[in-house]
Amino acid sequence: HMKKFATLLVLCCGIIFASLPAAASSLKIVALVNGEIISNEDIQNRINAFLLTTRIPFNAQTRGMITQRVLNAAIDEQIKLQEAAKNGIEISEEEVNNSLRQFERSHKIPMGQLNTILKQADVNPDTFASQMKSDLAWLRLVRKKSYADGTLTQKEVENALQEAKDDLTTPKYLISEIYIKKDNAKNLSDLVYNLRHDDRFELYAMQFSDSPSAANGGNLGWVNKGKLASPLETALNKMSSGDISEPILVGDGYYILKLQKTFDPQKDKPELPDEKQIRAFLENQKMEVLSKKLLQELRQKAVIELRS
Repeated sequence: HMKKFATLLVLCCGIIFASLPAAASSLKIVALVNGEIISNEDIQNRINAFLLTTRIPFNAQTRGMITQRVLNAAIDEQIKLQEAAKNGIEISEEEVNNSLRQFERSHKIPMGQLNTILKQADVNPDTFASQMKSDLAWLRLVRKKSYADGTLTQKEVENALQEAKDDLTTPKYLISEIYIKKDNAKNLSDLVYNLRHDDRFELYAMQFSDSPSAANGGNLGWVNKGKLASPLETALNKMSSGDISEPILVGDGYYILKLQKTFDPQKDKPELPDEKQIRAFLENQKMEVLSKKLLQELRQKAVIELRS
């Protein structure tokens, strides 16, 4: 039964892996991060893992974006592990194994068979485990620093509740975005085609968007009407719920928008969040802001050498 499952996964991705470049004949250094090596083998492992877990097609339109995304993620992984170690944070083998078992459960993989599936997809299990370890270490580090900043006050929660109540009198859009800088904007019409035929907009946003909202799958939440750039507003006014826009040039890049739904205070019944929901939102927002700021600072300080 496990063999059938693994074979199915590999067959589903077969057309993808057939498009991958042949394995390098010798180990090469792709990047150095504060003196630590990232090799071409590391990157190929991560590309294979990315394709296996996301099922995003690896073709002329996505090849460059996927490779760049994987390289950036590998650099961030090294930076996160290095900073966690400096702060005395250690992740045990048991914790990593528990995280891998959770991955199996969430992806309906028979228990203990993840390594077999990874190997069949040419992914080194150690590389996959290292990614898990980096995520666990970073989460613990950010939580530690968040706690050091102090907890939310009741006044902050009450102010957020009042703002939410006032905001329900304004028409708004619930939207997600993918933002591509001009330098990275290639074959955007093909990307829009993929998005209109694959309902995983959030997954594409997480992997390819150059906006900070990528961490949330491109989700911008509810945006008040009149707050967006004029070209974006114009496009949204012509869209219906579920529509995906054409690429829209604004400033230094292109936006692709997905309109989830609209809110009209004259017609729609407002839903006010309760105190528990507001507190959870503010705490998550605090950690997210801290995480982005810390990683940006560490990246600026890091000695990163890229090699062709």
